[in-house]
Amino acid sequence: MYKVESLENFKDKSFITFKNFYNLMKPRVMSLVIFTAFVGMILSNQQIDFFKSAISLFFVAIGAGAAGALNMWYDSEIDAVMSRTCLRPIPLGAISNKEALIFGVILSFISVFGLYIFSNFLSAFLLATTISFYIFVYTIWLKRKTTQNIVIGGAAGALPPVIGWTIINNNLSLEPIILFLIIFLWTPSHFWALSLYKTEDYKKAQLPMLPVVFGEKITKKNIFIYSIILFPVSISPYFLNFAGNLYLIFSSLMGLIYIYMSFNLLRTKIRKNSEIISKKIFGFSIIYLFMLFFVLLVERIFI
Repeated sequence: MYKVESLENFKDKSFITFKNFYNLMKPRVMSLVIFTAFVGMILSNQQIDFFKSAISLFFVAIGAGAAGALNMWYDSEIDAVMSRTCLRPIPLGAISNKEALIFGVILSFISVFGLYIFSNFLSAFLLATTISFYIFVYTIWLKRKTTQNIVIGGAAGALPPVIGWTIINNNLSLEPIILFLIIFLWTPSHFWALSLYKTEDYKKAQLPMLPVVFGEKITKKNIFIYSIILFPVSISPYFLNFAGNLYLIFSSLMGLIYIYMSFNLLRTKIRKNSEIISKKIFGFSIIYLFMLFFVLLVERIFI
């Protein structure tokens, strides 16, 4: 009986440990990286080797997880004081800073080297650039220095579809650059909407997010401006002949809704209402980006 209980305890502890390290990799962010990279692969006009592509996509996911782990390692003190992040593995004491650092570094090398072996040098180089940019440029440098942290730092999150494209094609082209621009221009309004209803969190963490430094009104204006700038880029795949009518309809409709929601936020004067609308914009922005890439995927596979 004692042996059975010990085995069960061992399994429980192993599962909890695995879950903590898994959460350290920011699985929700990792899933978006996998999805956008996959769309980049599918948009290729080349024949896709399923096994090599699946393995390559796995290493891209590992690279995204490595970046997430290293981000949590460096930002552990900030995460501990913010309600949005205080339940992450390091603030909870489930994983130590040293363990997170070692885990992130090992995953970084495995992901880049693995992608080089199973894909090509260009893809591996872009993955290494993505991880390095996210950690050294965004996390360590920009995040604590400027209100433009998320604007410039967004380049790291916009690179996965480019990596997906290069896995298949081993070159750069207009299509992945447009996909990069869509995510890059989407990122500021997405995160500024979050920062509007989490302003107190960012104040406690002493991070120079836009609403903390310049206030609510300026943040609303910037969200609205970026929603307008994003619109022509988001519909451009149709006019550049790598998306069809279905994509044009969806991207136009959702883009206009996004602009309307941002305008509605801009003209709202009551603080509580602004927080409610900004929260809705944040949620809608995730659906918006997902649908753009999903429709591209559907058109390429089924239409």
